[in-house]
Amino acid sequence: MSAGTGGVVVGVDIGGTKVLAGVVDRAGRVSSTARRTTPGRRVVTSQVEDALVEAILESADGRRLAGVGVAAAGFVDVRGERVMFAPHLPWQGEPLRDLLQDRLGCQVLLDNDANCAARAEAHHGAARGARSALMITMGTGIGGAVLIDGHVLRGANGMAGEFGHMQVVPDGQACECGRRGCWEQYSSGNALVRNSRALMVEQPSVLEEMSGGNPDRITGPMVTSAAEQGDLVARRAFASVGDWLGVGTANLVAALDPEVVVIGGGVSAAGDRLLDPARTAMQRTLVGAAHRVVPDMVAAQLGPAAGMIGAALLVQL
Repeated sequence: MSAGTGGVVVGVDIGGTKVLAGVVDRAGRVSSTARRTTPGRRVVTSQVEDALVEAILESADGRRLAGVGVAAAGFVDVRGERVMFAPHLPWQGEPLRDLLQDRLGCQVLLDNDANCAARAEAHHGAARGARSALMITMGTGIGGAVLIDGHVLRGANGMAGEFGHMQVVPDGQACECGRRGCWEQYSSGNALVRNSRALMVEQPSVLEEMSGGNPDRITGPMVTSAAEQGDLVARRAFASVGDWLGVGTANLVAALDPEVVVIGGGVSAAGDRLLDPARTAMQRTLVGAAHRVVPDMVAAQLGPAAGMIGAALLVQL
């Protein structure tokens, strides 16, 4: 469905830590962005919707809304109406599309955030021209999407691509989804920070100074900065997260045999520091790797704006 004329299309991406909204044109160019902190999982749902509406209206800057696309970090039903479950947000069956349409007075379309990022990379980024692709987004957790002939495979319930909650370690690390041993507990922004905190006990690290001596203050960007400075703790943390990324990706490649694997999300900003160990682990782990064309593993081209751009595409296509 296409947006009406005479107004702006806003894409908004809501994840575990932030809400990012922006005006997006048909070429995928973003302008007039606005950001809010995600209220979190232990709040009433109206607080999350308030943050969404505030960011959308600020980005529109008084202009008429032709339509809004929402990329949500959670399970979106097959009709694109409700967020059925979100590990890092309070939604359970939340009729988000209708609630936002009532508040904003315009068409609102909704999909999972990784599906939106994949759609953006297929139209404007690293998956252009590929008939089949995997999208893996690494932020607070792991999201994912499957692209076939340029279209996102949503599945019977609209919930295909929830790779982050595949169990990789029986009775492993507790996950916010309520289960244990999920992939995202070993390869994600949260895993990167947790690994760094654990490794600091074993050897000195510039992260001690960055965090003011308080490990609880360590963030993913701090770990990335420390790794760029040659810090061994940070580099070991990235090596572990990258290795787990490659192991999990090899399983997906064995099942789906894509042309390309696109890695997005905030953690992917580390580039080859993350991707090199992941490529090595994928090659090592993938069944029959010596007898097949192993897909390229590449960084997403659209960076943290991918979800927002893909959300806008829901309205523009």
